Amino acid sequence: MKDLTTKCLFDVQDACRAILSFTEGKRFEEFSRDDLIRSAVERKFEVIGEALRRIRDEDPDIFKQIEMGNEIVGMRNRLIHGYDAVDEEIVWETIDMHLPQLLQTVEALLR
Repeated sequence: MKDLTTKCLFDVQDACRAILSFTEGKRFEEFSRDDLIRSAVERKFEVIGEALRRIRDEDPDIFKQIEMGNEIVGMRNRLIHGYDAVDEEIVWETIDMHLPQLLQTVEALLR
């Protein structure tokens, strides 16, 4: 595995863990009312998306092993370029339904 890929995978791992920590024990209603948590979560998703974009460009074989990789990169683009049209429910659903799997995949790739 390339050095840049490893670094990016660690960045994804750290960002996933941070998001899960920020939202642990929270419900959607709490998340949607808390600007600080939403901002932190969105920033970490931006990091995840950018790191995965770099992996896609640098190491496509590794990127192919990351389920929904292109969708995650697209989410990053939406958060940055469509900041005024972010659907908080989609962000929350992503945390709840997809982030644990992404973290598990990244940790397996790092082993």
